[in-house]
Amino acid sequence: MSISIWIIPAIILLILLTATYKRVPTYEKFVEGGKEGIDIAISLLPFLIGMMVSIAIFRASGAMEAFITLVKPLTVLLGMPEEILPLALVRPLSGTAALGMTSELIKTYGPDSFIGYLASVMQGSTDTTFYILTVYFGAVGIKKMGDALKVGLAADMIGIIASIIVVTILFS
Repeated sequence: MSISIWIIPAIILLILLTATYKRVPTYEKFVEGGKEGIDIAISLLPFLIGMMVSIAIFRASGAMEAFITLVKPLTVLLGMPEEILPLALVRPLSGTAALGMTSELIKTYGPDSFIGYLASVMQGSTDTTFYILTVYFGAVGIKKMGDALKVGLAADMIGIIASIIVVTILFS
């Protein structure tokens, strides 16, 4: 029998036993936490809707295709297939959209292709920078996020470049 099956239930039991020992009203605290979670979710809705509309406008307007055409010489220089560029552009915006693109690339080119490997590694090496800034910074009321944006986008760029280098070394 694997211990991994019992770790989470054991942690939950330990928390409940400790709370009971310290006479903390666990059920009431659980309900309070649930109420706070709902309040936070409701406060995040405007930020999420704004971000989703912006992504849809960016893609539907043809701006993404225009940008891909513009930077194609750079991608060739970096050894990055142009098919992967939309994933690199969308990943900082939306994890769900990026996952959909990764799935489509894997379905089209195969999981054992260079593009399949690169899409998979890139998906795991970058983050949803704009989503994080929009949702989490918006939820706590942080208005000045310029430095965090610069650092997040730099980390995404490093993740993209590193994934290209690693996949090229390991799978070419």
